[in-house]
Amino acid sequence: MAKEKTPITAAVRVLRAEKVDFSDHLYPYEEKGGTAASSRELGVDEHAVIKTLVMEDENRQPLVVLMHGDRQVSTKELARIISVKQISPCAPEVAQKHSGYLVGGTSPFGTRRQMPVYMEAGIADLQKIYINGGKRGYLVGMAPAELIRVLKPVAVVVGIS
Repeated sequence: MAKEKTPITAAVRVLRAEKVDFSDHLYPYEEKGGTAASSRELGVDEHAVIKTLVMEDENRQPLVVLMHGDRQVSTKELARIISVKQISPCAPEVAQKHSGYLVGGTSPFGTRRQMPVYMEAGIADLQKIYINGGKRGYLVGMAPAELIRVLKPVAVVVGIS
């Protein structure tokens, strides 16, 4: 029975406070399975499963990048767009310190530290997205407009296949 209950995470608290209409999607978490595993378990297109990536610039200033599950981030292109020398993924322990979430359970909602959010522009075109709800094995489904309303991300085109 506990499986059907919404986990109460910082992300869920933010979504409820912002009156976001979202659905719960729990699945058996697979270590290093990523969006391929979650999309397979939920029976949804991996392109609609959105990764939350914590990265940093050359001055170690953190930022969040939201990307389609089936795409990678061109850190070089992102750095060029936001006028910094370099962007690189944070080490898991650094990402956890900034976000307050375990890697594999990172949500862009309710992060420990306020960080700028960059979103692959194509995400806005999807009908529904699935994004981490703040716990490994837990995604929330919502309209991209809700994510945009709450996070106010900067739209970028930095995805590579």
